[in-house]
Amino acid sequence: MNKIRLLLVLLFASATVCSQNIPAQFQKEGLGKPQKPPIDLYKIISADRDTTYLDTTLTIQRSYNFNYLRKDNFELLPFSNVGQVYNSLGYSFDDLNLKPKFAAQSHHINYMDAKDMSYYHVPTPLTEIYFKTAFEQGQQMDGFFTVNTSEQFNFSVAYKGLRSLGQYQNILTSNGNFRFTANYHTKDKRYNVRTHMTAQDVLNEENGGLTETSIALFEANDSEFSDRGRLDVTFEDAENKLEGLRFYGIQEYELISQRDSLSHSVLTLGNTISYEDKFYEYRQDAAYTGFGEAYLDTRLKKTTKLEDFQVQGSATFDNSTLGKLSAFIGYTDYNYGYNSVLELNDGRITNRIKGNLVQAGASFEKEYRGFRLYGKGAVNVSGDFDGNYLVGGASYALDEENMVDGSIKIHSVAPNFNFLLNQSDYVNYNWQTNFDNVKMQELKLKLKSKKLLDAEVSYTGIEDYTYFAIQPNDSTPTPQQFNERVDYLKVKVGREFRVGKIALNNTILFQQAVSGEEVFKVPEIVTRQSLYYEDEWFKKAMFMQMGVNFKYFTEYNANGYDPVLAEFYVQNGQKIGGFPLVDIFFNAKIRQTRIYVKYEHVNQLFNSTNNHFSAPGNPYRDASIRFGFVWNFFL
Repeated sequence: MNKIRLLLVLLFASATVCSQNIPAQFQKEGLGKPQKPPIDLYKIISADRDTTYLDTTLTIQRSYNFNYLRKDNFELLPFSNVGQVYNSLGYSFDDLNLKPKFAAQSHHINYMDAKDMSYYHVPTPLTEIYFKTAFEQGQQMDGFFTVNTSEQFNFSVAYKGLRSLGQYQNILTSNGNFRFTANYHTKDKRYNVRTHMTAQDVLNEENGGLTETSIALFEANDSEFSDRGRLDVTFEDAENKLEGLRFYGIQEYELISQRDSLSHSVLTLGNTISYEDKFYEYRQDAAYTGFGEAYLDTRLKKTTKLEDFQVQGSATFDNSTLGKLSAFIGYTDYNYGYNSVLELNDGRITNRIKGNLVQAGASFEKEYRGFRLYGKGAVNVSGDFDGNYLVGGASYALDEENMVDGSIKIHSVAPNFNFLLNQSDYVNYNWQTNFDNVKMQELKLKLKSKKLLDAEVSYTGIEDYTYFAIQPNDSTPTPQQFNERVDYLKVKVGREFRVGKIALNNTILFQQAVSGEEVFKVPEIVTRQSLYYEDEWFKKAMFMQMGVNFKYFTEYNANGYDPVLAEFYVQNGQKIGGFPLVDIFFNAKIRQTRIYVKYEHVNQLFNSTNNHFSAPGNPYRDASIRFGFVWNFFL
């Protein structure tokens, strides 16, 4: 609630500066209404300084992105309620972290890191409202506002909120993501600064899944239990929460700035400062016997904290002949853990993992005879954690419609903090380990072709892979390290076919754990097809799409979900999958508003039995009608 009040105050304050001057070339003489600036002047700048512009079109890909995560969830399988966790149907290894990640990684799927933040430059104030219905009581909404108070200074304010009761007992979700960004550059554009602040929280009530009796009733499609709230769950008194607060700033100055029509040489010095404070907490009114013995019978509550401070200095030399070369050196101070030391009969579990790291790295990028050559690497020079990565690759544009890209990646990093140290009010969830670094090597080839297809092939090898699993004679997951190699092959292909106003969009994923399949579980095939019709109606006042989505993945031993850790774990007792997911949709665009209506999982209405699960004991969503919109408006 406090963050919502803060958002309203900032929005109110922004009204005093919304008298942003419209650029002269878009003003009309006299008292006529000013001409609207072209959409490509509404610029979006990524954390890596890649610039795109606001997209108000209606496409099938934008339809795929219309969900709580605001991105395509093809390789994800959501749980029954919006804002809960997602099981994985495929894996990518794009994060190049040099130190362990925080606990409760399943709750980080909607947590925005510094690399996820965007900055803006707009000729007139811009607002975007995202809205979509949830399940039972509650809604989801993402409100965004940005304005340039001058050509040099921009700020944005946004809040993404969700509250959804859900259809089953004790699975309420209440999440919030507040973001504030600002960026400034001098008139000569030699000095620029970008900064942001985020305050995020993810609250999930947890029920442990359905009981064995309820699973049987659910699978039998008993009409008396079509109201899912009548099905018994494992417990009804638990919840977990992830919160994070981050302050971030980066400034850069062009020490040498030589540009002409034929060549350029630019030397830029920069520094970055970031501070982030996180905590994860599991709470339960009474101890659940299925989790084993507990130190407390009632009012269980354990909080995990992380304080992370980072500072970095960098230099970038961009030359028309040599290419773009960058180097950095950074310092990180981390403090992870708990407020108490745990003394056990078989040893002592400490309360903290804290220390500091000194890191150094460099990157390179060069255009050469149609090829784009690139590479980057970094290493922990000193500190308690070893870590490094190295990436190299090349891409080649055959023409405007065809491009190929090949890369190789090597990465070594310590396991996440909760693999190394964990405390809980449940006895089984206390450990301190000394695992080796997880070492990953990946080869990847991409093809993008408008006439042929989009394809991505990767082969990943992982040594000392870490995972959670329930060991024989145990009842709860514990951290494990695989002493053999995991080899993972992934082939993803996409292609759209069109005949007039009818289109068929196809995405197919083939994957296999060539080795290590006992700990690395994936469905062999994931496929999605969208058959749709699009046209302009009402004298071209409305652009519309309507059609059907089909998604399917083969049966496999999907990972189970543990609410105490808020992590997934490897299990071999139950397979899920092998069921189709069919949606009927109608999308429309009227001016700058996109409207989405979808009947999700409609084929479930015609099933005589239910076999749709997102994880063992956790059903997938039943058939439901949901709608929403994305509305952009310009002042």
